[in-house]
Amino acid sequence: MLEKSDPRRTIRVAVFYDGGYLNEVSNYYKFYHERSSRVSIYGIHRFIRRKVSEHEGVEDRRVQIVEAHYFRGRFSAEAAEQAGKLKAERMFDDVLIRAGVVQHYLPVDERSYRPQEKGIDVWLSLEAFDLAVHKQLDVVALLGCDGDYVPLVRKLNGIGTRVMLLAWDFQYTMPDGTQRETRTSRALINEVTYPLMMHELVNELADNGEEEVDELFID
Repeated sequence: MLEKSDPRRTIRVAVFYDGGYLNEVSNYYKFYHERSSRVSIYGIHRFIRRKVSEHEGVEDRRVQIVEAHYFRGRFSAEAAEQAGKLKAERMFDDVLIRAGVVQHYLPVDERSYRPQEKGIDVWLSLEAFDLAVHKQLDVVALLGCDGDYVPLVRKLNGIGTRVMLLAWDFQYTMPDGTQRETRTSRALINEVTYPLMMHELVNELADNGEEEVDELFID
């Protein structure tokens, strides 16, 4: 049996996307950042493999993403069509399918004054822990920022699955003057094995002229 320190071992990775959070990050880089580009799913996967390789001490080719899952609340087709977003949703579905990402949607309660996603973090957590146990995952890569994921991380730590967090902190002003800010839970950062503050890494790679940063975005 190969030990954890053996560079010949294969590292089994699963990626879990908080879809609402990913959308917020992608919109930020598309509309409020100088890059004016959306985040690339393929680029994120390549980036994760490289970072896991570095942290786990194995070659890139021995890091394999064996599962990838996307979770989000979703409006009805009628509501999306009325908002002019149905085609964009379908096109993004195609991107996820081609990238091998399994999609999980919960219906948004459209009756409330301010419709909100509910239950996504719980569903993501249940699926992540179940797969970690039954597929003996070495690393779970989580794209999220909410402190509600802390119990999941603690459970994964308890069974020896390392957690890599990809998180962004940013703030911007919307066209109507509204200030928006996203901050990652400090408790979540403290619990994970490999915290990656992506906004800092993106800026650092760009400042150093590293081509690696361009892979994270769609041309």
